Amino acid sequence: MSWAALLLSLTSLCTYSAAQVSLTQPVSESVKPGETVRISCTLSGYSISDRNVYWFQQKSGNRPRYLLWFDSDSNKHQGAGVPDRFSGSKDSPNNVGYLTIRGALLEDDADYHCAIWKVQVTALLQKFSKGIGDLLYSPKWPRPRAGV
Repeated sequence: MSWAALLLSLTSLCTYSAAQVSLTQPVSESVKPGETVRISCTLSGYSISDRNVYWFQQKSGNRPRYLLWFDSDSNKHQGAGVPDRFSGSKDSPNNVGYLTIRGALLEDDADYHCAIWKVQVTALLQKFSKGIGDLLYSPKWPRPRAGV
């Protein structure tokens, strides 16, 4: 990997569709260390305005790590230990959710996944640890094994 540029890979299978609803992310974004990058997640066929947009980071060989969810500036959640240089936002009129990484570091080189659930999940990590069966719209990633 080049030290001059940091490649933030996004899901290799970037679109998931079900019943005319789809969630799409770009294939990749490049950023130099110290710069800011904004990763988009576009929802089609359903309004993003009344849903939380969840973001996960997955480094090679590891399970996805919950970063944050965002609904609005007054209704959001940052995962434990996630630096505040990671932030969420939404452009509801255009049906897009964003993950912004300010001051990118080499350690941020990873796959980033967005997700929207059927119901607003309060015990997100518990649900996620049991699998992603409650996931409504998400780019595909390897399913966690039961009980992991």
